[in-house]
Amino acid sequence: MGTNRIGAFSDGVIAIILAVRVLELKVPAAATATGLRGAIPALLSYALSFPIVVIMWEPSSSAAPGQT
Repeated sequence: MGTNRIGAFSDGVIAIILAVRVLELKVPAAATATGLRGAIPALLSYALSFPIVVIMWEPSSSAAPGQT
């Protein structure tokens, strides 16, 4: 198994992790400030976890030579 295949697998796993995180976000019942207030914890959780996942993924993505 070459480094390109391992890198592609790693990219796929990260994409799935980020997609699952987005699917956890629920649409508020009302598009008012009160309705959005209930979604704040989930939005903050996503906003904090997205950069953490990207920071963990970036070094492995750039470490494989010849991978685009």
